Amino acid sequence: MIAIELIGGLDSRLYELVAPLVMNPEVLRQNRNYPFKTTKKHQWLIAISQENVIGFLPMEIRDKQVIINNYYTKEENQEVLDLLIKNAIKFFGDDYYLVSVTQRQHIPTFLQNGFTIELEWKNYVKMKKAE
Repeated sequence: MIAIELIGGLDSRLYELVAPLVMNPEVLRQNRNYPFKTTKKHQWLIAISQENVIGFLPMEIRDKQVIINNYYTKEENQEVLDLLIKNAIKFFGDDYYLVSVTQRQHIPTFLQNGFTIELEWKNYVKMKKAE
């Protein structure tokens, strides 16, 4: 069973859970060597299975937008990513516009959750949750 936790961006529990991953060279490579960051404006959804973090979805709240960026799932697990996206929609979809900076290989998972492509770059696309 997978548990999902919503944790504030500066909460000590967040650091306890994600520090081993965000400093792992393999995880950083999966994120195209872009460092993970967090602030008081961030909320993180953390997927936990058998006491192990198997994915996370950081979201920055700006005005009326929730911006998903620099997420991770163990072994590129699309089912975990799907679960994290569904929870982001559940927690924030009624009050905020959801936007994602999405890696190209994850476009289908975001599309099936109601996101549409707004802008395309070489390795990423900007997607927005349809209203």
